[in-house]
Amino acid sequence: MNTMNQTTVQVPLGEDYPEIREGVRRICADFPNTYWREIDRAEAYPTEFVRAMSESGYLAALIPEEYGGAGLPLRAAGVILQECHAHGCYAAAAHAQMYTMGTLLRHGSEEQKRKYLPKIASGELRLQAFGVTEPTTGTDTTKLKTRAVRDGDHYVVHGQKVFISRALHSDLMLLLCRTTPVDQAQKKTDGLSVLLVDLREAVGNGLEIRKLDVMINHNTTELFFDGLRVPAENLIGQEGKGFRCILDGMNAERILVSHESIGDAQWFIRTASRYACDRIVFDRPIGQNQGIQFPIARAYAEMQAADMMVRKAAALFDAGQPCGEEANIAKLLSSEAAWNAAEACMQTHGGFGYAREYDVERRWREARVQRTAPISTNLILAYIGEHVLGMPRSY
Repeated sequence: MNTMNQTTVQVPLGEDYPEIREGVRRICADFPNTYWREIDRAEAYPTEFVRAMSESGYLAALIPEEYGGAGLPLRAAGVILQECHAHGCYAAAAHAQMYTMGTLLRHGSEEQKRKYLPKIASGELRLQAFGVTEPTTGTDTTKLKTRAVRDGDHYVVHGQKVFISRALHSDLMLLLCRTTPVDQAQKKTDGLSVLLVDLREAVGNGLEIRKLDVMINHNTTELFFDGLRVPAENLIGQEGKGFRCILDGMNAERILVSHESIGDAQWFIRTASRYACDRIVFDRPIGQNQGIQFPIARAYAEMQAADMMVRKAAALFDAGQPCGEEANIAKLLSSEAAWNAAEACMQTHGGFGYAREYDVERRWREARVQRTAPISTNLILAYIGEHVLGMPRSY
């Protein structure tokens, strides 16, 4: 178990980063429910929202100032995402830029960082796509089959990826592939490499992107690589050591998306509470009935508890202390708090919860994905069982 003395780490309470919160709320006010309803109906990309978030500098929160960003702590970036979700917007359309750039920042060469990070910070370039998952391997990342073979000053890529969000709306993509077959690697985590793919050049030249029809509007795609040539200078970090490049960014990713779930829970609880006060059935507000009131109250309690774990995980991360346990628990509790709040809100609205004009069913669909991605609830429980509680590995 984690027995490290962490008493010196301070966990903020209340509305920290008030200026950031207020700035994000002002942006959200320009993108009301009608905007998101139409984006969802058309399965479109919220270009205007992403542009506004980019121009404000919020998407560059974690990029150091020397590369054109704000150089803020992870908690500040999480607050940005949380406020978006709490006030009706959907930051998942742009959140990947916050954590995918971390691989480039931590493992890229100085030349790569100076070439790409300032343009990512300004919004001139979008790094929104992350190519990892494959049809036959799923969460067993070490078994992925997309292959990159060195050919002179290029890598030649063959393979397939699935459930890759935003590939049609991104300029760049981080691609995890095998440069050494798994049966030739000393360890199954060896032989994986990260390539930075310029999608503007790749599409039609060895890469085909097909849109997938899924339950939520994540602009989800399937990628087919057939002889795509990627310059060797686009290798991030060392060849064969890409799994570590990806792995050390997962805590940040989990903490960031946990903030989104907290924002989702806040939206559902506020929306359900208001409706429960306004809706009159049998000559009384339905919120007067314990069958309506108690599930919302319980969702609020669960949200508050999850929020404390999210804050703790972010504080540990920003202090440079180990936070794998806390990041995973934050992801687990926040996703479940958001889902339970979504269920309470849907049930409170009754039949109107299914009406798109109320926006509940859309947010309900969006909240559910956090229990599956970017990591499933069962894998988090497996991590806790093995790495925190010391039980035998379950998979």
